[in-house]
Amino acid sequence: MPDLDTVRTQLEARLAALLAEAKEIDAELSEPHGRDWEERATESEGDEVLEGLGNAAMAEARRIQAALTHIDEGSYGTCTSCGEPVGDKRLEAVPDAALCINYASR
Repeated sequence: MPDLDTVRTQLEARLAALLAEAKEIDAELSEPHGRDWEERATESEGDEVLEGLGNAAMAEARRIQAALTHIDEGSYGTCTSCGEPVGDKRLEAVPDAALCINYASR
């Protein structure tokens, strides 16, 4: 099992970065579009990309928050589907992993 204090510090740092990124994306999406039709079309395409990035950031933030809750509850590193250990190597690679490799690959 990885050192939980180290894992918590890493997860909290990543969560802060994700929330800052999401805030920047939200601010950029709030900016008004240009008047030119072609410029608006290009900006709309860019907005779709930004929206996708923001959604991905928030999904990762939710996984990290869940992992922090599992650390607090003492269940970090236990598969939420089968109750078996997630595995040290998997947690090193994906610190917010909630599933063991067997369930994650399904």
